[in-house]
Amino acid sequence: MTGRLLAGRYELTEPLGKGGMGEVWAGHDTALGGRRVAVKLLHADRLASLSGTNDPDELRRRFLREARVTARIDHPGLVAVHDAGQEGEELFLVMQLVDGCDLGDHLAEHDPYPWHWAIATLAQLCSALAAVHAVRIIHRDLKPGNVMIRPDGRVTILDLGIAAVRGDGEDTRLTRTGTLLGTPVYMAPEQAVGEPPVGPAADLYALGAIGYELLTGRVPFTAPNAAGLLYKKLHEEPVPLAHLRPDAPAGLTALIARLLHRDPAARPADAHQVFAALTPLLPPAPPHAEAVPMDPTRPFWHPLTPWPAPRHREPDLADALERIKQLLALGQYPQVADLLSRTLPLAVARYGDASPIVRSLRKQYAATLLDLGHYAHALPEIQRLAHEFTLERGPYDAVVLQLRADEQLCLRQLGHTV
Repeated sequence: MTGRLLAGRYELTEPLGKGGMGEVWAGHDTALGGRRVAVKLLHADRLASLSGTNDPDELRRRFLREARVTARIDHPGLVAVHDAGQEGEELFLVMQLVDGCDLGDHLAEHDPYPWHWAIATLAQLCSALAAVHAVRIIHRDLKPGNVMIRPDGRVTILDLGIAAVRGDGEDTRLTRTGTLLGTPVYMAPEQAVGEPPVGPAADLYALGAIGYELLTGRVPFTAPNAAGLLYKKLHEEPVPLAHLRPDAPAGLTALIARLLHRDPAARPADAHQVFAALTPLLPPAPPHAEAVPMDPTRPFWHPLTPWPAPRHREPDLADALERIKQLLALGQYPQVADLLSRTLPLAVARYGDASPIVRSLRKQYAATLLDLGHYAHALPEIQRLAHEFTLERGPYDAVVLQLRADEQLCLRQLGHTV
C-alpha cells in the first residue's frame, strides 16, 4: 500500500499501527506542500459489526458526525483532525502527525518513573479530558499506547476513534450500546460490564490506571483473561501505592486510589477536579534546569518557552529516521542495519549518548544485526546495552535478562565457550 494516493491528495508512506477497527499510516498531504499527516483507515465491515447497522449510508453518516464533533475540540493535548471521508469500502480520518514517544515506551525508558513526571503527565491528560468531556465525548480507550510525549514535554492524546458522543435526543455513538470496546487493563468496571451510560468517570478510572502504572511499572490488576480482570476490579483492591512508591506524595497516591474506585460515584467529580488536585503537588521548578527531551514537567515549569535548537543539528537526521521506519515496515533489514550504522553517530551528536532516542536506535541496531545473523557486529552493541541497563535496573530486570541471553547466543554462534 506504500505510495497509495488516497482521495487524490493523501500519499500513504508507511504503516504506524494496526488495530481491530483499522490501521494508521503516515503520509503527506500533497495539496498542502507535502504536510506530514497521519491517516486512519477504518474497515467498513468491521465497523458495521460494531455499530449495529449494515447500511453503508448510515454508517458513513455516523462516522462523519463523530469526526465533526471530534474536530471541533481545540486543545493542544489532542491531535488535530484535518479531514474525513470515504473511498471505496474504507472510511478515512486525516489527522496531525505527532512526533515523539508513546507513553508506554517513555515509561520503559525511564523506569522508575519520576513521581513529578507522573504528576505532570496526568495533569496534562486531565486538561485534554476536560476539553473532551465538555463536548459530551467519552474517550473509552485511554491507555499509554494512545498517549504521546512530544520532544518539548507536551502530552498528546492520539486517538478518539472509539469515543462515544453523548448527543441530546439522538444517539451519536458510532458503536452500538452494549459493545465491549477498549483495553481491559485500563477499562472501568462499569464499562466492562456494559452498564449504560458510560460517563466521564470511566475515563478518570483509566487515568488512575495509567497513573498507577507510571509510578509502579505495573498495572493495578493482572489476570489471564478479561473476565478475571473484571472480577478483581469488582472484588479486590490493588496493592497500595504508598507501599510501592513511598517517595511519592501522599496526596498523589490517595488521588490515584480514588480514581481507581470501583464505584464511579466515589471517584473525583470531573477532570477539572483532578487537575486542581494534581498541580499543587508539583515541586518548584529547578533554578537552572537544562532542557531535557520529553520532560512532561516542562510545560508547567517553562510555559511558552521555545524548545531549544539542537547544537549539532544534522539536516539529514530526520530523513534518515523516516527512512529507517519505512525500511523496517518493508522488512528490508540489511538496508536498516546499514542506515542505522550511519545514523547512530548523528543521533549521538544531536541528542547525547544517554538520550532515549539514541538508546532506542541502538536497541534496534542490535536487534537487526542479530536477526541478520551478524553476530560479531551485534555482540559489542548487545554487551554495551546490557551493561547500561544493568547499571540502571539491576541484573534481574527482564530487559537485562533478554540482552544477556542474546549475548550468550552471539558467543555460541562465534564459537566461544559460554
